[in-house]
Amino acid sequence: MKTICLRNGKEVIIREALQKDAQSMIDFYNVVGGETDFLSFGKNEFSMSLHDYENFIESTGADNNSIILLATMDDEIISIASITSSPKARTKHVGTLGIVIAEEHCGFGLGRKMMEELIEWAKENGTTKKIHLVTREDNDKAIELYQKVGFKEEGLLQQDTYINGEYYNTLIMGLML
Repeated sequence: MKTICLRNGKEVIIREALQKDAQSMIDFYNVVGGETDFLSFGKNEFSMSLHDYENFIESTGADNNSIILLATMDDEIISIASITSSPKARTKHVGTLGIVIAEEHCGFGLGRKMMEELIEWAKENGTTKKIHLVTREDNDKAIELYQKVGFKEEGLLQQDTYINGEYYNTLIMGLML
């Protein structure tokens, strides 16, 4: 557990997710899904059952090459960030990064802090050698952050996402550790 101070002066606790957080995490995803079209799901589209998500959190916590971090303010989740990796020998060195921040907490440095925590953890876990992520090609603020922490563009998936009658390209980015 770590306490950080955001640019707006608010204190945030960053800690690893626990099984008991599962329902709050599901609720968080279902709210933030409606705040932006840059996520892979919309409002109330995070449909994993509580039992399945509890099991996912438990199995992720048991892996040395996967982690889920929560950022909380006044015991409320304001961000979830993770690196998940395959157990397969040929690809377990590559972690997939995902990060979600509640809209009202964007722009205060939380995204960068969460990314730095994940990157530092990945460097120290003894397995992860590369982190990759995907984002919409037009997600300029996120791409700028990813580049600032060292991610490089690796490819583009044409018309990979369909939202409200429009197709969007997906940018693939990677960071070698």
